[in-house]
Amino acid sequence: MANPWAGEVEVMLDGERHVAKLTLCTLAELEAELGEGSLLDLVRRFESGAFSTRDVFALLVAGLRGGGWRGGAEDLRAVDIAGGPIEAARTAAQLLARAFTVPGSA
Repeated sequence: MANPWAGEVEVMLDGERHVAKLTLCTLAELEAELGEGSLLDLVRRFESGAFSTRDVFALLVAGLRGGGWRGGAEDLRAVDIAGGPIEAARTAAQLLARAFTVPGSA
């Protein structure tokens, strides 16, 4: 089970439960992957609803890798993410929020 106090989010891939979280290392990799702006720009895109599928995908890969998953972008393309695109976007937003806030804080 995912621990929100540790920034963790649960992700189901091909029916298998995984824990995802953004670590300092995966945040740095994410920034390099997106190649434009900063993580603050990414947060703003999610807050305004202007995020892209690429943003969601990059966040999921980074979060899963931060949770110990050994796959990469190609592996994630080949699996079924439970809940489809909407759940993937919700999970990506949760990852981002939990990386920068304490659960229960305003």
